Amino acid sequence: MPRNPDLALAVDVGGTKLATALVEADGTVTHRRSAATPQGDADTVWRALADQVRDLVAVAGTALTGVGIASAAPMDVRTGTVSPVNIPGWRGFPLVERVAALVPGLPVRLAGDAVCMALAEYHHGAGRGSDALLGMVVSTGIGGGFVFDGRAHLGAAGNAGHVGHFVLDPDGPLCPCGARGCSEAIASGPSMVRWALSQGWLPVGTADGLSLAASAHEGDRVALAAFHRSGEAVARVITVAAALCEVDRVVVGGGVAQAWDLLGPAIADSLDGWPGLDFMRRVDVLPALLGVDAGLVGAAALVRAPGSPAGGGVVAPREPAAPSAW
Repeated sequence: MPRNPDLALAVDVGGTKLATALVEADGTVTHRRSAATPQGDADTVWRALADQVRDLVAVAGTALTGVGIASAAPMDVRTGTVSPVNIPGWRGFPLVERVAALVPGLPVRLAGDAVCMALAEYHHGAGRGSDALLGMVVSTGIGGGFVFDGRAHLGAAGNAGHVGHFVLDPDGPLCPCGARGCSEAIASGPSMVRWALSQGWLPVGTADGLSLAASAHEGDRVALAAFHRSGEAVARVITVAAALCEVDRVVVGGGVAQAWDLLGPAIADSLDGWPGLDFMRRVDVLPALLGVDAGLVGAAALVRAPGSPAGGGVVAPREPAAPSAW
């Protein structure tokens, strides 16, 4: 069957929404589909996603090369199963097997959503030219993904890059993971809002990240302090990543990073004042360029060249078997 090697079906699975699209080799995203992630059991969530996949398989016809999946973590790429913290109905859910059944004979590949963001930015965005890249998503949670010499580093099961759970303050706020002082418990959007409220911030309207950013832009001292606190935590994550992996660039995306004029300077100031080794702070830190499409573009990159440095995590099919209010 003739196939166009420039076409992949990309899937982006998150706790808020399920998104799919057809993606060309240059990162062009077409035929987008999106729906809110339903509350319910495993099959309820699966049916919502399967409807989108079937629709795009029909659109692509014989031009489809394969399917790449960006999923919230944790996961096990060896078995193709996912257990996203923010999708309670999926625990050990055989996502690769289910998708593979909808595209017989085609490869289906899986990686974390933050890893896919990093891959997308490496190939098509602010990460181009980096030899050692960390992509960070700072939004309702915090995630990360590493790309070294053009290849995503997944770890044995696909969970490498969980920078949201670097413990920065053992006596800090409780994280949803159960630990205290994780970067996610300090620097994520909801954590920023909770801290600001505890410090006396009075939001205009809904108490969310967008409102917090608006207050900061108006000069509210508590709101500005919340962004400084978040930026300082992100900077600490960057120094740890630099110490471990000597990353040369960090690309930051997600809802909080949409207010880059607030977050970016806070990160830069914290890095400039870091008293540690020079290489731990001399890292290029840039805002992501691809926005909400990053997960889809990165998922497609998993399909492009899975066995080469341009590829990502691989799980072959088995037989049978508007800015958000962060």
